Amino acid sequence: MSAPHPTGTTADGPRGREVRLTRRWQVDPGTVWELVTVSERLEQWVGRWEGDPRSGQVELFMTAEGDDVEGAECTVVSCDPPRSVVLDTAVGDDSWHLSLTVDHDATSGMTTLTLAQLLADGAMADIGPGWEYYLDRLAAVIEGRDVHAVSFEDYHPSMSDYYAALA
Repeated sequence: MSAPHPTGTTADGPRGREVRLTRRWQVDPGTVWELVTVSERLEQWVGRWEGDPRSGQVELFMTAEGDDVEGAECTVVSCDPPRSVVLDTAVGDDSWHLSLTVDHDATSGMTTLTLAQLLADGAMADIGPGWEYYLDRLAAVIEGRDVHAVSFEDYHPSMSDYYAALA
C-alpha cells in the first residue's frame, strides 16, 4: 500500500470554521450508519460506547488505541438517523465538537461519510492525522481488508504539517 495522503479541507460549518474529512463507498448507507453509531460495529475501527444514547450521554472508549483506555464523556447534541449525529466530548483539556454525516446518491449508489470537527478544538497537527487514520480503518472494515494493516505511523507525523497549516 502506498503512503496515505491528507484529505482534509476547511469550510464554514454551523458552529464555526471546521476541518472536514470525507470518504466514499459503493455501499448501502445503512451499513455506514451502523458502523458509526452501533457500539459493536464502531469498535471494529475506532472504539465502543457505553450508556444509553437516548439519555443524551454516552462514554466513548477509543479501544483502537489499546485495551486499557479511559472513557470520555460524550454528549449527543443531535441525532437524525440514518443521516447525522453531532457530538461534544472532552479529550484531555480540549473540548471537541464533532459531526458525522452520511449521504447517499441513489443514482450512483455511492455513500459519503463526512466527519467534521471545529478547528478551534485543539491541535489540528495531531487531530487531523488521527481522523485520517481512523477513517482509513473504517474503510478497511467496509472493504473487507485487515484493519490492523492500517498503521498510525503512516499518518503521524507525516500529515502534521498539512493539518497545522489548515488551522
